[in-house]
Amino acid sequence: MALPSPEACFARVVVDVPMAQPLDYRMSLSTGRPGNACLVPVGRRRHVGLIVDVVPGSEVEPGRLKDVMAVVAEVEPLNRHWLDFTQFAADYYQHPWGEVAIAALPPIMRSAPGPRFAQSIARIRKRVVTSAPATDTARRLTAEQHGAVGTLAGARGFGVFLLFGITGSGKTEVYLRAIEDRLRAAPMGQVLLLVPEINLTPQLEALLRLRFGDLGVVALHSGLADGERSAAWLAAHEGRARIVVGTRLAVFASLPSLALVVVDEEHDPSYKAGEGVRYSARDLAIKRAQMLGIPVVLGSATPSLESWAAAQAGRYQVLRLTQRATDDAAELPTVELVDLRAPEGKAASGIAAPVADALRATLERREQSLVFLNRRGYAPVVACDACGWLSRCPQCSAFSVFHKPDRTLRCHHCGFKDRVPAACPTCGNQALQGVGHGTQRIEERLRELMPTARVMRIDRDSTRRRHAAEQAFDAVHAGDVDVLVGTQMIAKGHDFQRVALVVVLSPDGQLASHDFRAPERLFSTLVQVAGRAGRGGHASRVLLQTRFPSHPLFAALARHDYAAFADAQLAERRAAGMPPYTHQALLTAEARTMEAALAFLGDARERAPEVESIRMFDPVPMALQKLAGVERAQLLVEADRRAPLQAFLRSWLAELRSRRARVRWQIEVDPQEI
Repeated sequence: MALPSPEACFARVVVDVPMAQPLDYRMSLSTGRPGNACLVPVGRRRHVGLIVDVVPGSEVEPGRLKDVMAVVAEVEPLNRHWLDFTQFAADYYQHPWGEVAIAALPPIMRSAPGPRFAQSIARIRKRVVTSAPATDTARRLTAEQHGAVGTLAGARGFGVFLLFGITGSGKTEVYLRAIEDRLRAAPMGQVLLLVPEINLTPQLEALLRLRFGDLGVVALHSGLADGERSAAWLAAHEGRARIVVGTRLAVFASLPSLALVVVDEEHDPSYKAGEGVRYSARDLAIKRAQMLGIPVVLGSATPSLESWAAAQAGRYQVLRLTQRATDDAAELPTVELVDLRAPEGKAASGIAAPVADALRATLERREQSLVFLNRRGYAPVVACDACGWLSRCPQCSAFSVFHKPDRTLRCHHCGFKDRVPAACPTCGNQALQGVGHGTQRIEERLRELMPTARVMRIDRDSTRRRHAAEQAFDAVHAGDVDVLVGTQMIAKGHDFQRVALVVVLSPDGQLASHDFRAPERLFSTLVQVAGRAGRGGHASRVLLQTRFPSHPLFAALARHDYAAFADAQLAERRAAGMPPYTHQALLTAEARTMEAALAFLGDARERAPEVESIRMFDPVPMALQKLAGVERAQLLVEADRRAPLQAFLRSWLAELRSRRARVRWQIEVDPQEI
């Protein structure tokens, strides 16, 4: 916009405080522009803010106006698109603009301007973006890959392309070719590639550096040290990095010349933030591409049902990869169900006899096995057979998990930790037992079954040290591991060339979950973990232990038929009026007592404006009712269309924010767990 001519003007500034509108400050015309970071007084405190507009006048009384204290001149201002994008995110997810925009900045940009800030920026800018001569690592394309690459190369303007490819079909190579084509067409362009989890970034980052090292590749995720994250952000902001790979927070990266967005494993629930502003990075990536008029690629072997429905409705264009991309055209693994109810399927030690035999046979052939159990620790609970005492977390409505290496009980929800009691706290019985199986116990059992096998466990407990996960996966890729046992960390995104057998333990729990999304998530997880087998051309098997072998979910899995599974799920959701055929928001309350939480939600329900198209449900306790000593309840709101729901929320939340509440409450738009 054209700036006013007077020497003095007014800056509209957003800060990370719960204020609905930007604040006005006096500012010298020559000092700052929209997109500049600045330092401003708010009450008696000083806050880092962002100038979002510069205007010739203000409606605030002159006596109440304060001055902008300092403006960041060492960094170019964020562009108008970035400001508009963060404003959209704030509006859609019903949070103040400043809470979104300031939180999206790297650590260095959230520090106060001044001499030390200038020195830090100069030091960070000296960090050269790692570059190297690009190496031609491109693989020969299959006909399907070639067709997908051609379609993406010809894309003009905004469009959503759903790259629906089976595991091992070469989706990553399609991404790389699409990036190459886009950067060739836009010589100064930039690309954003999102991945769901931190542990998936090193392998992909290394591949990007090999292919595009001379263009500048940086990673952005919460696992980086503050200086690393700030340096990567600044390199992208200044155009020195042409490719950014990162987790969900990277969707807010400043990329002034963004030309293409890729979202890998777009179905993954990790793209939804679990605290603060509960945004979906996948959905925001699509919106950002739409605002810029550029293409966005969503890749998955098991697309989210929202994306699948959008494709069926013609809003997304589907690019299919139905064959594996290995030179020998390897087949997908055969999926076999091991019935735990049958005599031969008994698994008192957690591993059924047929599974143990298959593991030994794989070891004899000098091939790798992967054992998947999405439950870390040694045993989910410690119990007393004499009186029935269980190791419940004193702060949560959950059990404390037994971790054998240090003989501790840990709550995986709140972090509570305690020693395993020597005797039952209730009756004094000293024969306490761990009940059930976690990855630690299965690791121990595997070593007993195969004493000569090199067994490695990869989960959050075994990879706490920095770079521990990278080193562990490197050992698997190098062939230094015979049997890999782990949780979700090993289930997706890893190109294990030597795995010929995948074993899945205890998937049954999600079949009876209260969450309507549980079947979708279970199917996706099973497809992903099964897809680790046979990628190197080996004949491969997946053995799945279950007490429900006739369940239709497992039947679709055995046929590798995602489409049939997804269509059946969508039919059920349409009939039940569930997303994506309805739009939801969830108001949650936290208090010292459940009565207080429910009372707040009940009062909020009474104060809601009456809108015919809005459906409100009764307040109820959350599934995990108590967390870290706090009682939690929820109130669900629904509408058939998004626009009426957004309008209702704006009015309702303004009313709630105008009143002082004795409970902590928050809103989540498009909740993923109810």
